[in-house]
Amino acid sequence: MSMAKHRLPGDSYDAGLAVRRQVLSDEHVDRSLAARTEFTVEFQEMITRYAWGGIWTRPGLSRSTRSAVTLTAMIAGGYWEELEMHVHAALRNGMTPGEIKEVFLQSAIYCSVPAANIAFKIGARVLAGYEGLDGPPGPEA
Repeated sequence: MSMAKHRLPGDSYDAGLAVRRQVLSDEHVDRSLAARTEFTVEFQEMITRYAWGGIWTRPGLSRSTRSAVTLTAMIAGGYWEELEMHVHAALRNGMTPGEIKEVFLQSAIYCSVPAANIAFKIGARVLAGYEGLDGPPGPEA
């Protein structure tokens, strides 16, 4: 399968890939990249370049604030698989379980109680995966 690279020299792809790996983990990104097909390769490059390289690299908000915004957006849109991934990312970005809970509580008011109910179930499942370990992962340098 020939998956042509559409990247331009000096574009934000490499910076985006580095941030994507820091926030989501090498394992997650490696799985996503390995699953690319001729049909999806350009989408993967687009989100790496624009979401991760264009937005997540900006200096205006901390990564934990970006995670809080992203959690809220996932709840508002009902993007449950993405919410699960971004709960892990929020922990990697330094959010505490208590801060994640506060985002979910606020989302109950602004997004809906049923949506927050699902978010709490997902959040509890993710946090339970860290029980018995040293706790959730901290922010990466």
